[in-house]
Amino acid sequence: MAKFVIPRKTVYRLSLYFRIIERLHQNRIETVSSAALAKAAGVKPTQLRKDLTYFGQFGTRGLGYKVGSLVTQLASVLRTARFQPVILVGVGNLGSALIHYEGFAKEGFEIVGAFDIRPERAKGANLRMPILPMDRLGEFISERNIKLAILTVPGTNAQAVTNALVDAGIQAILNFSPSILQVPNNVVVNNVNLAIELENLSYFIT
Repeated sequence: MAKFVIPRKTVYRLSLYFRIIERLHQNRIETVSSAALAKAAGVKPTQLRKDLTYFGQFGTRGLGYKVGSLVTQLASVLRTARFQPVILVGVGNLGSALIHYEGFAKEGFEIVGAFDIRPERAKGANLRMPILPMDRLGEFISERNIKLAILTVPGTNAQAVTNALVDAGIQAILNFSPSILQVPNNVVVNNVNLAIELENLSYFIT
């Protein structure tokens, strides 16, 4: 089935399933039922089975899923089985923290380039890579065939930077800016708004 017809929420849940299955595999669990996997992911078994059928037939009725096989298949679907280079634009406090974050590499991703309107800000920041000026952005993306970007710039600059990323060939953006970005239909944006997440959590505090 064509990639673009798969609901984004399904792809997100698939990532949750993958991490649960990975832990089971590491603990040498050989099989898992749809009910147990669904409970761990916080979804209904019917939803789990529906999500997985988008990507082929997984498991055997009455026997559950073979953990080792499911890890391999989901990794292939999510493309975490191979290296995915990423660039980051906006090396402020948040951008610097993300560059230092080691969890990306464990999931098959690595920030291979960082850009800022003031590349000199990296001095004394103890970063593991040089910070490049924005006029190197297009060339860098094209030469390395990069498709993923993390955006940590102020909202006032976010759309202009996004336009430059899209023009250079970026197809997916993890957006930490407060702006709602306008992108072509072939570009995917996931928004991470920390203030909204805190607001949502505060609703449940008594």
